[in-house]
Amino acid sequence: MPVLLLASENRGKWIEIQALLKDLPIELKTPADLGMSLKVVEDGATYVENAAIKARAFSEASGLVCLADDSGLEVDALDGKPGLFSARFAAREGATDADRRRYLLERLQGRPRPWTAHFHCTVAISTPDGDLRFSEGNCPGEIIPEERGTGGFGYDPIFLIPELGKTMAELPMEEKNRRSHRALAVIAARPVLREMFGISLG
Repeated sequence: MPVLLLASENRGKWIEIQALLKDLPIELKTPADLGMSLKVVEDGATYVENAAIKARAFSEASGLVCLADDSGLEVDALDGKPGLFSARFAAREGATDADRRRYLLERLQGRPRPWTAHFHCTVAISTPDGDLRFSEGNCPGEIIPEERGTGGFGYDPIFLIPELGKTMAELPMEEKNRRSHRALAVIAARPVLREMFGISLG
């Protein structure tokens, strides 16, 4: 079975992407599964650039087709922040996801609600010979001041999907994989993966 390398050690991402690709004859691996330890500086100015940097680096180092993503939360009341810096949006080094959620809510205090926002994800898929493809997904919603739900990771517990009345962290995996920004980007990437791995539709 062909191997697709995920350029991330985030277990939450692995679970989401594995569920989205489980019907394809592809084995999803992380760098740790292969004994890889690669530090990549994500210094791009856009989601596309950062996703490409990661996908290329891990694909070249492993000799495998590699999927990388760069995603972010963009809050309208904060002029699109934290955006590209969502994973590093905190007042101190070594912050946890919970620290970042608290910091975001502190920045929003005193601003009128609803705090509309959206999650964005860009997926890059790279082959060892440099073929690079992209797909994107967006999920609109709003930030709420109290955490709800135990699923997901990152900002999921404070990201409400108004039409469902639930946060991303309250959604079962099946529902999240129909709506989330990462799910939509990975779904859009499925035809690319079929082409790269020579998987027929039959």
